[in-house]
This record gives sequence, C-alpha cells and structure tokens, in this order.
Amino acid sequence: MLNLNDLHFFAQAVECGGFAAAARRLGCPKSTVSKRVATLEATLGVQLLHRTSRSFTLTDVGRDVYDHARAVMIEAEAAETVVHRRLAEPSGTVRITASVPIAQFQLADRLPILARQYPKLRIQLHVTDRFIDLVQEGFDIAIRSHFMALPDSDLVQRRMSEEPITLVAAPSYIAERGEPPTPEALSDHDGLMTSATMKLWRLGDASGRIVEVAPRPQLYADESLSLIKAAEMGLGIVCLPDMISAQAVREGRLVRVLPAWTAGSVMTTILTPHKRGQLPAVRAVIDFLMQGKASSSIAAL
Repeated sequence: MLNLNDLHFFAQAVECGGFAAAARRLGCPKSTVSKRVATLEATLGVQLLHRTSRSFTLTDVGRDVYDHARAVMIEAEAAETVVHRRLAEPSGTVRITASVPIAQFQLADRLPILARQYPKLRIQLHVTDRFIDLVQEGFDIAIRSHFMALPDSDLVQRRMSEEPITLVAAPSYIAERGEPPTPEALSDHDGLMTSATMKLWRLGDASGRIVEVAPRPQLYADESLSLIKAAEMGLGIVCLPDMISAQAVREGRLVRVLPAWTAGSVMTTILTPHKRGQLPAVRAVIDFLMQGKASSSIAAL
C-alpha cells in the first residue's frame, strides 16, 4: 500500500519545481524529499520525474500520479478543516443525568441558553434521583448533589457549587407569627420537613456553635418544589439549600430566617468519564455550567 507521506513529498516537489525548493517549504533536508520520491517510484514501479542538473519534468504517468496525489492532499486538508470547525463550534449530542432538584433549580433556566449559544449541540437531559452508572448507561455528564466528599473513582470530578442550607419563610408567615429571635425559639414555629423521619434541624453559626431544634411539623414532602410552594403560602418555615430558595428570596416571596445560622451545606459536582470529558461538545457544556457558577457568585455579592 502507498505511503501517503510519499505522495505528499512528491506533490510538493512538483508544485515547487524541484527538491531544494520543496525542502525549504517543508523545512527538511533536500535528501529527505529526494528519498521519499524515489521510494514512491520504487513502490509504484515507474519513473515519475525526469531529473537532470538543469531540468525537472514529469513523465506522462507522473502527471497522472500528481493529479491523484493533489486530490489526496485536498481531501486531507478538508478533513483537517472539518475537525477544526467542530472544535471551534461544538456539535453533536451530549447526554446529561441530574437529580430532580438540580434539574429544576440549576438547569431548567440555563440549558435553553446553552442550546441557543450552540445551535449544533443537542442536549439530552435525563432527570432521576436513581444512581446512574455513566459508563454502562452511556451518559457523558452526571451532576450530583452531596453533603460529603464523593469517593475516589475513575470519573473526573469538577466542583460546580457549594450552597449553604438556610431557613426561609413567607413574609406573611413572619408577619403573623413573628420572627424567631434564636434557634431555640423555632420549637414554637411550624416546620415544613423533608421526610417523616426528620424531627430535628441541626443548625450552626460562624462561631462553631451547634444547636438542635425541633419545630412543629406542619407538612412532610420529599420534593423541594412542593416545600417551596408551601412556604410561599405561609404554611411554615422550611430548611433547604440556597439554590432552591434563592429565586423566591430575590423576588420577595420568601425571606431568610435566622440568617446567621445554617444547617450545613450541599455540594454539587460535575462528573464525566475520562474519554468523554475530552470531547469538544462535552467540554463546552462543562465550561458553560462552570461559568454559571461564577455568574451566580457575582450575583450574590
């Protein structure tokens, strides 16, 4: 089989009108060009060039071979252009898996912006609280929230955000029941709880003081949007990550309660398999989501 590099050297020699000029263009010794062309002639079993000290001309078969060699070079350049274009403008399908709260409060408003920014990109978002094996199930990105550091694995991890878990309530609730002056006072308030097994809120302040308080359970729900809506309607105080309550607080539908106290924090991490994380389309999605982290931090200042 022909060595395509030999065709490349031959085409350059013809276009430059000699081995010396081709060597200067290619940045290699003249002898390299000469040997490559000689190898090509030996492989084909024909003479491609008439070479003397004063002339450098193609044989009849050499002219035909040059036409094909040039066509090969054009196709190679076209292939390189396609790759560069894809690198410059991400395209293709990126499959993302995320939990329900992340999809609702971190992705729902942002993925349409991503789709408009990269019209050749196709996003497939799979929303589930079930554990997903990225490699086995063919996902490019997983976005997971967690309270402790994730265990070491073969996946690449990039921290997307870390949010405090805060107390919020509707202005109408505070107007009716009053604002608790201390964490201990929460025992006289109605609480919206994330599960029937949750009895206490464990709160801490900047000094490191920890207080466990037991509000009066008014509603149990293991879905964040239901808790937010219940809080907005004045049903009680809810304890949730900032990413879930932030918009309602900005719009005045909820207010912070005991702002000096938090119930710890929740981290959100982007996970990718090594090979897929190197794809241009996947990198573009990750970079976009990480930019959103920076924008959120600026907005919070």
